[in-house]
Amino acid sequence: MTPATLWSILSLLSTVGALAAIEHMLRTRREPRGMMAWILALLFLPGVGLVLYLLIGSVPVQRKVRKRTRRRRAIADSLAHRAHILAEGHDALRSLELDAAQRSLLRLATRVGESVVTRGNDVTIYHDAENVFLAMSLAIQEAVHHVHLEYYIFAPDETGQAMRDLLIRKAKEGVEVRLLIDAVGSWWMSRSFIAPMREAGIKVAWFLPWGVSSRRLSLNFRNHRKIVVIDGRVGFTGSQNVGDEYLGRKKKFGPWRDTHLRLLGPSVAQLQEVFAEDWHFATGEPVVAADYFPEPRAVGQMAVQIVPSGPDRRPNGLHQLLLGAVADATNFVSFLTPYFVPDQAMMLIMQTASLRGVRVRLLVPSKSDHRLILWAGRASYDDLLDAGVEIYEYEHALLHSKVVVVDGRWAMVGSANMDERSFRINFEVTTMLYDADSAHQLQADFDQLQANARRITRADVAAWSYGDRLTAGLARLATPML
Repeated sequence: MTPATLWSILSLLSTVGALAAIEHMLRTRREPRGMMAWILALLFLPGVGLVLYLLIGSVPVQRKVRKRTRRRRAIADSLAHRAHILAEGHDALRSLELDAAQRSLLRLATRVGESVVTRGNDVTIYHDAENVFLAMSLAIQEAVHHVHLEYYIFAPDETGQAMRDLLIRKAKEGVEVRLLIDAVGSWWMSRSFIAPMREAGIKVAWFLPWGVSSRRLSLNFRNHRKIVVIDGRVGFTGSQNVGDEYLGRKKKFGPWRDTHLRLLGPSVAQLQEVFAEDWHFATGEPVVAADYFPEPRAVGQMAVQIVPSGPDRRPNGLHQLLLGAVADATNFVSFLTPYFVPDQAMMLIMQTASLRGVRVRLLVPSKSDHRLILWAGRASYDDLLDAGVEIYEYEHALLHSKVVVVDGRWAMVGSANMDERSFRINFEVTTMLYDADSAHQLQADFDQLQANARRITRADVAAWSYGDRLTAGLARLATPML
């Protein structure tokens, strides 16, 4: 076979594959801008566009979603029973102190978030990675029945090894330990790193393994959640993964800043439910016994809701909650996110809130581990500035926190970024805080960061070089695919 013949065959296969991908998109409900971006990539990047579509653009996960839905149903009765017990005495909607606006938002949250808002919680907010690991390690050391962990990234470095060794010690003491890790986020974790955990009796599972052997080539639909539940009584969740970079030990990015929460009270059972569903999907093992869901106890005054989101749940649920909260704002809204790739709805709600007199502020890092995403966000600066939105870029650390605060009375902290991937594709978990004290703490932290950040003005955008504008334009074109 001559090189010319081989090239002709490959070109034909690429064309057929591109046409098949376009036909698949037309049959599948997709966002129109995303469809157009992928069609252009398939037509004008022969071969490369098809490979990218198979890796990050295709939606062959429906079979996986149906499988996950079936497995959720298999344990739904048990989890529903736990949720009923949880809501019986701790449903925040029964509180007489709520005003009309709060009740409206709680009703929206209960319907869209598919979980109740519970009162009687205690929440500790952390911004320092060392303090997070210290608090988590101390809580794990106190475990007597089980430790459940779920992470997007669990790096086999010094930090990961320290956590692994602690888990091994607890497993040898007879504590049940389960570790669920995303197969793409933690792809570099070796068998030699995992072996000592399994030898000690720790159950380790991968979420949606990727590769030829698993017959799954798409890199989409990752489990981006960060969850730790200890004895069903103590929970940790937020934006911080396990790895040296999150403690600022990698020179490439320097200091790394996250926002993480420690939860006590009824909300921990909701966090446990999320883990139980994910674990059952990955392993088939039901984790629904009463020992994993001890009777909730009120330990504080805070109203909290755990909202899991992903392709197997109500479409755009997290998105709807955020839009509802911003639409309800009367004074200010503060957005803190590392990856800002807003869709049209998010842009409109931010612009509309600003135009009606709400102070809208956006705080993002000035450097990123994903440069294309950084410029995709910058491509929206012009339109936001026109509407009066304040934009700040932080230069002193890589901001990895995902926080929104509305009017100092509502806040969200979690794993979800402000982009289409988090809102529609990845499995995320977000903690909604219907509490003025927590909201004020988060807002105070935001104000401190903003005071040390650089405000972006129209003059700054006008001063962009030709290369900067070209990069922003290309990133904007790729926005639906990010």
